[in-house]
Amino acid sequence: MDEQEGERMLAWLETAQEDLDRIVGAGEAASGQVKATVDANGQVLDVAYGPRALRLGSTELAEQTLVAVRAAGADAVRRTHDLMREALPGYDPAKASAELENLLNDWN
Repeated sequence: MDEQEGERMLAWLETAQEDLDRIVGAGEAASGQVKATVDANGQVLDVAYGPRALRLGSTELAEQTLVAVRAAGADAVRRTHDLMREALPGYDPAKASAELENLLNDWN
């Protein structure tokens, strides 16, 4: 990321907090009996169970809950990246993450 790109990203982040705060990812387990929503920070907002969820047994229910929450988290990340790509043409989340990691490693 060059200096100009960094400045554009900082300017965008100052104005985009409202948009980022509205991002909600949704996920569902394969059975359809567990659904979850997660915000852009990864905080679980809701987990909902269908009428047959209790028939799954505790271990299966726990596993399906994790699947739904993880899917919702991945959806929130995708939505965040989509928003950033719209605002910052050429934004590459993998490249930005690697560059941030390098900066943090240089600090240590």
